[in-house]
Amino acid sequence: MKHRITSVAAALAFAAALPVSAQDAAGMPKWKGEIEPVSGFAGQMSMSMETDAPEEMVVEEVISFEPWQMLDDLFRDDLVFIMRGGPSEWDVRDAPGTAPSDCEDQRLLTETGQDQMRQLGALLIVNGLRPGEVLLSQWCRAQQTYLGLEEGMLEADMNALDGVEARVDAALNPLGKLAGPEDAEALREMVMAWDGKDAGGPLLLITHFDNIVELTRFRVYEGEVLILDPTRDGRVLGYLRLGSAGPDAVRFDPDVVAFAREGVSPEDDDAEAAD
Repeated sequence: MKHRITSVAAALAFAAALPVSAQDAAGMPKWKGEIEPVSGFAGQMSMSMETDAPEEMVVEEVISFEPWQMLDDLFRDDLVFIMRGGPSEWDVRDAPGTAPSDCEDQRLLTETGQDQMRQLGALLIVNGLRPGEVLLSQWCRAQQTYLGLEEGMLEADMNALDGVEARVDAALNPLGKLAGPEDAEALREMVMAWDGKDAGGPLLLITHFDNIVELTRFRVYEGEVLILDPTRDGRVLGYLRLGSAGPDAVRFDPDVVAFAREGVSPEDDDAEAAD
């Protein structure tokens, strides 16, 4: 297997070994992907097992994406998928002056978040979205995110990442933090330089909330992926995210969080009060 990750944290304790059934080609579960519209604007990617799989390999999530019309471009190798790290422990904050490799003093993915990234990885592969190259932040939660994706991708297809190199790049570290860039200029150059030639898939970048906002002006959920088109000056074509994804209470306004969780907007509350 040619796939490798060049990383100071590649041997993180949270990286679990693949189940035996995922490594044994003869006993591999068979997966089936499905892409379908759920409205005139939105679509959904799902997967089902054609044979039984161990409980730890089950995928219950779906990918929601918008717009549906993005499918005309989505499978191009010259696109860039830029992603925020997966769901993390918001009761823990990064300690001041924390080094990227100091995982004990950083906010990390929750156990649920790690499993959601595994499911996201499987969903991407089964539905034909294999990265051609992966670049990720040096910070531990970004590497946890990739390790979860990697696990799911290899569960879905043990050869999915053959020839794909994953490596860390300080340009993807959190803006303004130790060993992080001051702005998103290097990130923009990275996006615009990608042409997908001989890559066999899009460029996948795993970075952080502020970096993505600085680059695109889009506020993204944890684990959300924006699809960028370098041939159109880095234009955002749309997004992919798990159906369970939602705004976190730190990065988003409380009204946005409440609406996502309960389906009640401030306008609804005002209307009820008026009634």
